[in-house]
Amino acid sequence: MGTQESDERTHGTGRRALLGAAVLGAGAAALGAAGTARAADARHGGGGLKSLPVPTIIGHRGASGYRPEHTFGSYQLALDMGADVVEAGDLVPTKDGHLVCRHEPEIGGTTDVSAHPEFADRKTTKTLDGVATTGWFTEDFTLAELKTLRAVERIPANRPHNTLYNGRWEIPTFEEVLRWQDEQTRKRGKQVWIYPETKHPTYFRKLGLGLEERVAKLLRKYGKDKTNSPVILQSFEPSSIQRLDKLVDNPLVVLLSGASSRPWDFVEAGDPRTVADLVTPEGLEWIASYAQGIGPTLDLVIPKDASGNLTTPTTLVDDAHDAGLILHPYTMRNENPFLPANFRKGTDPTAYGDVFGAFKTYFATGIDGVFSDNADTALLARADFVDG
Repeated sequence: MGTQESDERTHGTGRRALLGAAVLGAGAAALGAAGTARAADARHGGGGLKSLPVPTIIGHRGASGYRPEHTFGSYQLALDMGADVVEAGDLVPTKDGHLVCRHEPEIGGTTDVSAHPEFADRKTTKTLDGVATTGWFTEDFTLAELKTLRAVERIPANRPHNTLYNGRWEIPTFEEVLRWQDEQTRKRGKQVWIYPETKHPTYFRKLGLGLEERVAKLLRKYGKDKTNSPVILQSFEPSSIQRLDKLVDNPLVVLLSGASSRPWDFVEAGDPRTVADLVTPEGLEWIASYAQGIGPTLDLVIPKDASGNLTTPTTLVDDAHDAGLILHPYTMRNENPFLPANFRKGTDPTAYGDVFGAFKTYFATGIDGVFSDNADTALLARADFVDG
C-alpha cells in the first residue's frame, strides 16, 4: 500500500498553524448483489464507513513519516496527529502461525535482525511473487524469536530523523493491535479505526500459512467481524478479498497497483487480466460484487507525464463511485522524491515540497480518502480544501 501551489494567504497560514497545534496535541449472483448493496451502504447508508469524514485520512503504517513504520510508536503518533484511520498493519505470519505487522515478510530492512548473530544462518534467498529476494523472513521465525528483535527505519536516506527511534519498539502482533485499538478507543472517547492488509496471501497459502482464516479468527475473537466494525481489510490480491468476504462481514478493499501490472494471484491462476482491466467500468462492477472499495495507486487517479508532472485526472473516481465503490488511494508522503515533479522544491531527498498543493490537487478529484505517511500535513490540507 507512493502538489499545485498551496494557499499562502495570511488567514490560510494562520488557520494551518492553529489547526496544526490542535492536531499535534491530540462470485455468485447472490454474493454479487450483497457485495454491491454493502458498497452502496458504505457510501450512502448510516454507520460503518459512512461515519468517517471525507476525505478520510489514513495513517499509512502509522505516522511512518516520523517514526519507524508498523510500531506502536508510529500507530500512536498517527492517532495523536488526528488520523481518522490507522493502517495497522501489513499482516505476515510467523513460523508458528501468529500474525505480525511488517511491511514485507523480509525483515532485514525493517528490524535489527542482521545484528543478531544467533540468526545469521536464517539469511536466505526466496522467490517472493516471482522476485528473488534475499534476507530474513518472518515465516522462518517463531513469534518468541521475532519478539527479540527491534524495529528500525526502512528508508533512512529519506528519513534520517527516524533513525533516532531505531531499536525503541518491538514487532507488534495483530492480536496486540486489536487490543491496542480497544484501549485507545476507551482512552480517547472515540472509535479508533484500523486498516490491516493481507500481504502476499497466495505465497503464504502455498506454505500452509493461510492468512485469511487467521485474520477472521482473531476478528471474531474480538467481536470485530461485522459490517459496521471499525476494521477495514485490504489486499492486492482479489482472491484474498473474495475469501475474506466469505469469512467476515467487514468492509473490504482491493488494492490496485500500476495499470500494466497483474495481481499475483492472477499470475498464479493464469488469469490474463491486468489492473487496467480492473479499473474499467466492467472490472469495477466485478470488484463491487465482493468488495466495498478500491485502493488505487495515485497514478491511476492522476497520471504523470514522462517528467513526473501531474497530468489530467482519469475517470476512475467517477467510474468507481458509479459502481458503488469508495476510493482510498495510496500514498501521499511529504519528502521530495515521493511528490509529483511539479510539486517538489529542490533536489534534497529529505526536504518537503509543496505537499499542501499536492494533497489538495488529489482531494479535488473526489477521492474518499488517502493513505498518508504524514497525517498532520494531510489534515491541514483537508482543512484548507474543505474551507475552500
